[in-house]
Amino acid sequence: MKVVVLGGGSTGEHFVGALRRFDDDAQITLVESRLVGGECSYFACMPTKTMLRATELGASLERAPGLHGARPEPEGVWSWRDWMTSDWDDAGQLHYLEEWNCRLERGEGRVARPGVVEVDGQELEYDRLVLATGSRPAIPPIDGLDSVEYWTNREATRTHRIPQSLVVMGGGPVGAELAQFFSRMGAKVTIVERGDHLLGRVHPDAGELLAELFREEGIDVRVGVGIERAEPGIRLLLSDGSALETERLLIATGRRPNVERLGLEELDVKTSPRGIEVDERLRAADDVWAIGDVTGVAQFTHVGKYQARVAAADLAGRRAKADYRAIPAGIFTDPEVATVGRTEGDGLVSVRVPLGSLPRLSTYERPKRDGFVRVFADPRQRVLVGAVCVGPQAAEWLGQFTLAIRAEVKVETLLDTIQPYPTFSEGVFYALQELQGSLS
Repeated sequence: MKVVVLGGGSTGEHFVGALRRFDDDAQITLVESRLVGGECSYFACMPTKTMLRATELGASLERAPGLHGARPEPEGVWSWRDWMTSDWDDAGQLHYLEEWNCRLERGEGRVARPGVVEVDGQELEYDRLVLATGSRPAIPPIDGLDSVEYWTNREATRTHRIPQSLVVMGGGPVGAELAQFFSRMGAKVTIVERGDHLLGRVHPDAGELLAELFREEGIDVRVGVGIERAEPGIRLLLSDGSALETERLLIATGRRPNVERLGLEELDVKTSPRGIEVDERLRAADDVWAIGDVTGVAQFTHVGKYQARVAAADLAGRRAKADYRAIPAGIFTDPEVATVGRTEGDGLVSVRVPLGSLPRLSTYERPKRDGFVRVFADPRQRVLVGAVCVGPQAAEWLGQFTLAIRAEVKVETLLDTIQPYPTFSEGVFYALQELQGSLS
């Protein structure tokens, strides 16, 4: 069986390993024109979390009596980040492909006709095709934007210089994380978010609290306002009539699936503005699967890898289907924001517990910052359906919520689970304790 994978990002890579665990004999070819490992390895997850960790460590000293805060030295931060990305060299990823007996074809791939992919003039035959072409930054149609030089996450995560001032267009996860990083490194930062609160796809409680904490740090947070025009300089005219002048502009207004120029018209593949349409087995057409950002289901590396495992199992003849009831997401600001499942809907019961009530927060920092655990439950089934947390390492202790929602564990069972002391996980117990009273 000949399998061709279009796209060598983290999702495509993960698919190779997942399929090889099922099938030792399949001839697997990965087609990638850029760096194998893709956006996550070189321009998103790995470099940003490395950069953020440095500023988090420095800021944490300010909240520990007896220690003194310190701003990280830029050269040290860049050195750590550059090491983490292997200086944007994918030699290590190629070794991974060799271990899984996967052939790499460098170049732009497109479907020439059913059963044949063309890579820069060379034809590759396939029996099964996997589309893992990812996504790219979405650039909004703003008057004059083409007259100024701007960053996306790609430029922001490769820079070796801190600008004196930075305007971040978009208050989602990418915008929020990079805004805090550059602010803590000494830039004067303004976030401009057209929506009502930061982190528009997360429960408003989280975005509103994060905005308060950002303002305390000196970040100018403007919500409910958009950029209407850009002028050389860089001068930005806002919808409320105000104007901003800045050294750098960072556009962080979401991502767009890469579905163009793939020759999908040669196949019975349906696309929408969201991406390639797939079923619960990630099938896009006969003998064609699509996985990762290009499906538009949820543009997270961990979701792409999950889809890769489901698609690999299905391609290998195993029974598998995707279940998206408990998709976790971590936003690595300081404090972290973590969410999973549904946090809105008719009939849900919800309670919120402040992290300040936990002994662990008193041992973690002083003065203490606001944070919370909020849970959402279906009162008829008496199971959790969603959670949102703001606090130190929130993405780490979100896992038990993810499992509880996915496995439909009863609230009574979760309450009978022993939480270690003193930890932030105790907040799970207190939230469930209050929730039980609301469910009675």
